Amino acid sequence: MSVVGIVPAGGSGERLGADRPKAFVVCAGRPLVDWSLEVLESVCDRVVVAAPAAYLRPGWVEAGPSRSASVRNALAAAPEATTAVVHDAARPLVKRDLVERCMAALEPGIEGAIAAARMTDTVKEAAADRRVLRTLDRSVLWAVQTPQVFRADVLQRALERDEMALAAATDDASLVEDLGGTVRVVEAPPENIKVTRTADLHMVEALLC
Repeated sequence: MSVVGIVPAGGSGERLGADRPKAFVVCAGRPLVDWSLEVLESVCDRVVVAAPAAYLRPGWVEAGPSRSASVRNALAAAPEATTAVVHDAARPLVKRDLVERCMAALEPGIEGAIAAARMTDTVKEAAADRRVLRTLDRSVLWAVQTPQVFRADVLQRALERDEMALAAATDDASLVEDLGGTVRVVEAPPENIKVTRTADLHMVEALLC
């Protein structure tokens, strides 16, 4: 078995107000992506990062036009992979234990295992005009994170879509689900946050220092 980490790192960082791609914004003295790499490299046989051309390092590949296209490019560069561990470069607080628990959940009959936190807020569904339609049962709702771990051959098939379909996907698990794959949730801590805005970056820096 060969476990390959896949890190899509092509995001622009517009909402962060950065002057460079988000994965390369300095966070607690290091590029954001390096925090995730440190953890993944301790668990995976190797890690492939998909990054903008100007930021490529040896062994990395060029990012695609969307997040899932970047995952496809990285996976194509690792034909030996039997298990793919996909993790956002913008989630620097990931712990080795969470990655290992997601990998362990990939049991026979399960094609994917995804980190997710239980919803604690009340969640409502609203119409286009923002009228509340109903209150959802939060006891069965999960806020999805990464890592997301898949059987590599299943993920590869799921990514065989046109660019429009890949751009519309909010995560890779949804593509595997569309293929008919069974995906399991692995409970994760809510502090495994994704850096999207400046406030997120400051919060992460405080936790890392």
